[in-house]
Amino acid sequence: MRARRLQNRLRQALAGFPAVVLIGPRQAGKTTLARGLDAAADPSGNNRVPPEYLDLESPPDQAKLEDASSYLRSRPDRLVIIDEVQRAPGLFQVLRGVIDERILAGRPAGHFLLLGSAALELLKQSTESLAGRIEILELAPFDVLEVEPGEETALWIRGGFPRSLLAENDEASVAWRASFIATYLERDIPQLGPRIPAETLRRFWTMLAHRQGAILNLSELARSLAVSGKTVAGYLDLLVDLLLVRRLEPLHANVSKRLVRSPRIYVRDSGLVHTLLRLDRESDVLGHPIAGASWEGHIVESLLAAAPRRTDPHFYRTAAGAEVDLVLDLPGGKRWIVEIKRGGVPSVTRGFHSAMADLEPDRAFVVYSGRDRYPKAERVEAIGVRELALELTRLA
Repeated sequence: MRARRLQNRLRQALAGFPAVVLIGPRQAGKTTLARGLDAAADPSGNNRVPPEYLDLESPPDQAKLEDASSYLRSRPDRLVIIDEVQRAPGLFQVLRGVIDERILAGRPAGHFLLLGSAALELLKQSTESLAGRIEILELAPFDVLEVEPGEETALWIRGGFPRSLLAENDEASVAWRASFIATYLERDIPQLGPRIPAETLRRFWTMLAHRQGAILNLSELARSLAVSGKTVAGYLDLLVDLLLVRRLEPLHANVSKRLVRSPRIYVRDSGLVHTLLRLDRESDVLGHPIAGASWEGHIVESLLAAAPRRTDPHFYRTAAGAEVDLVLDLPGGKRWIVEIKRGGVPSVTRGFHSAMADLEPDRAFVVYSGRDRYPKAERVEAIGVRELALELTRLA
């Protein structure tokens, strides 16, 4: 098992909060990370009882929680890990009572670790029921700081899902990604409730891949699918909720210019972009017009994975042509802006300079595919993605 950067933060969260919710798409490694916690993870330090793991997709484990209150109260000194917790929305009220009893008994933290793959509804349930008792963490697929130097291209082409990235060869990686997409469409999404034909949702997901990084145009997507704009918005909300698609909102800066006000849309994992578009090898990707947009989305995800908590990400674009791919409003009031270029010789556009004048950032970068770091223009640095990701982790 490869170490994940979130591991230490997860242990700290369990030491500080009664409950921790770990969200992330399926197969990102949540269960592996959670089951790697041993008795030493018990934040009380008073016992060495290993955590108990329950999977709500397992009928025997579901049966254990038919009377969840009695079952959980019978394990007062154990960290209980509950996987796919979004399948039991009524459980959160039970957890609240159990947590309060344990706190009164002198155990303030480390009661429950809850794993889920549907973010929006899960976060709503957990924050409403467990306000003040819970911390929420997100585990994304592998990012650039979790792979070895030299694996960066494989990370881009195959994406960060562990079984795709670490597959024995390209064929095995492609086969896993194709199966992953089919499983989501044919099994996972129907189990979550939405009654959407699998082929319709596949077409929609593929359309988003073709439009990677583009400004959202609901009317265009609706016409292509022969459905209403409201229906398309629902499809998009679903994929965002499942942490498969990112909606990057525009920055509404206080400038006297007409701004783009619709979000940009990215399929979050570059490997899924390539599989949806049937680009199985590096040569296929490099020869396709999507290569630049795919790289941009991959860099956005890499940098946001490394950014400190409470970072507020946006893009910036005006009708007059000023544009920045990524604006990071960081804790402490600092603002960094990032332009993303796939080539080995980064360039700074006039639109980027105009955006700098509008936004007055603390630091400005052009991320490119090389490794060298050097000044590119006044107050602008050319930098590789790994180095900039490291810079962001130092702000945590």
